[in-house]
Amino acid sequence: MEKYDVLIIGSGMGGLVCADILGREGLSVCVVEKNKQIGGSLQTYARDKVIFDSGVHYLGGLEQGQNLYQIFKYIDIIDKMKLQRQDLDAFDKILVEGDDTEYAFAQGYENFISKLLIHFPDEKEALRTYCDKIKEVCSKFPLYNLRSTNNFDEKSDILEIDTKAYIDSITTNEKLRGVLGANNALYAGQADKTPLYVHALIVNSYIESSWKCVDGGSQIAKLISQNIKARGGKIIRDCEIKKIVEENGAVAYAEAADGRRFYATTFISNMHPVATFAMTDTPIIKNAYRNRLKSLENSTSAFTLNIVFKKYSFKYFKHNYYVGREGYVWTTAEHNEENWPLGYAMFCGASSKSEEYADGLSILAYMRYEEVAAWQDTFNTTSKVNDRGETYNEFKKRKAEVLLDAVERKFPGLRDCIKTYYVATPLSYRDYIGNEDGSLYGIVKDYKHTLKTFISPRTKLPNLFLTGQNLNLHGILGASMSGIVTCCAFLGNDDVITKIRNA
Repeated sequence: MEKYDVLIIGSGMGGLVCADILGREGLSVCVVEKNKQIGGSLQTYARDKVIFDSGVHYLGGLEQGQNLYQIFKYIDIIDKMKLQRQDLDAFDKILVEGDDTEYAFAQGYENFISKLLIHFPDEKEALRTYCDKIKEVCSKFPLYNLRSTNNFDEKSDILEIDTKAYIDSITTNEKLRGVLGANNALYAGQADKTPLYVHALIVNSYIESSWKCVDGGSQIAKLISQNIKARGGKIIRDCEIKKIVEENGAVAYAEAADGRRFYATTFISNMHPVATFAMTDTPIIKNAYRNRLKSLENSTSAFTLNIVFKKYSFKYFKHNYYVGREGYVWTTAEHNEENWPLGYAMFCGASSKSEEYADGLSILAYMRYEEVAAWQDTFNTTSKVNDRGETYNEFKKRKAEVLLDAVERKFPGLRDCIKTYYVATPLSYRDYIGNEDGSLYGIVKDYKHTLKTFISPRTKLPNLFLTGQNLNLHGILGASMSGIVTCCAFLGNDDVITKIRNA
């Protein structure tokens, strides 16, 4: 019977970071992944020889010395990655239906302000106030700045600020209010709910520096997996854990669907906490705690249209587009059948084949899980195919054409460039990423109940830990930070953070 120091369930970014760091600390690690491809939201897939990302469309904080750069430097992947910096004067462009202006978000705070002043010349004070507040909020999070101390009181005064209310407080210009919140699909922003710290931590990283992975984000998972294996760690794919078994007050083993048992001293789950505890049969995890977690709202899901272009037909752009109807910035997910989509985001994949022309484009629009609930009993991945039926195909086709109609209003002629397209729905996100309802970003943060949505990496079982996007923040940076938090909790010190800062 093989026994590991650490068994990690799920190979999302948080789990991979844990495995890499703990392997460097001399521990034997094993990562067990239910899918054939590792990486969670880092997964890519190819259609007609064009690579599409499932989740990582761009990255922030990767300039030398910035937080994600330092993490990637420490785990020795930054110099091996194929990266492309986005346009310094526009990493995101905000478009509003009925308005021909392109509002650019530029890299670097002074550049960010100057580019928006072109369209809002009377709003210099508001823009300066906004940027100063973003930087102030980010300074209150020690780990975000790779500082070892984590004094909760340091950030307590900024946790209960509502993003939309704050933006509205600094200007009466409705257009500027809408523009500053327009890329909130990055965190599924909601009025009277999303805390300012979520907005700040995410937007700041892109303003600092914004990048795309050339030929897809799966390279991150591949490079980390090479590190894990080089230190004797194991990664077992296509193996779904179904039970976490407690004996004598601690986890004894994890059992897979095929009956295999994995023994370890410590277990780390990269799964959603609700799913983790659903498979953990123990009275030590109280029902009150399980029910509290179940009561937390998950973020919405998405409908994704992945387009393969005819060769040399569509010019590549080194930025992203966020397009929406005026007045719906914070309620884009509250669409109905008649008015969908109220907004969408467009991402050109960076390809090594050509810098001038795009070979593919991903268009994302919010879609709630309930909209595909009719087919929720089907399951479809590369390792398990269960045809969802003709009605599902008809649904995807109809929605794709409606979305293309909306896109054509801003990008006339796009249809003429399409060779073919492929569709992903909330069911695709559920099956490949692992969240029960296809949630993009896991548990929703609420400024009115901040402590309720902070989940500790420790559990009542002394050798079971949690990691991943549901702990602190989603995204590659957020999940990496969660991996670090979990490692520090397990190791009992913050030495890892010092090592990363000094890498």
